[in-house]
Amino acid sequence: MLLIGGLGGWEIAVILLIVLIIFGPSKLPQMGQAMGKAIREFKKAGRELKSEVTDIDDSENKEDKEKK
Repeated sequence: MLLIGGLGGWEIAVILLIVLIIFGPSKLPQMGQAMGKAIREFKKAGRELKSEVTDIDDSENKEDKEKK
């Protein structure tokens, strides 16, 4: 059974049906594209933040080794 954050298959199907009724089939591809772009940007920002934290940690470790 599909569970996403406490939502089962029927709940997701009902939500998708409501979205389809409200926005119509012509807007769904545009909404999907916008959501995909937002998710990609969010993941990119997360990777950049992780990279910065790793770089800072590496530089601190290097400084600690040089002091010893």
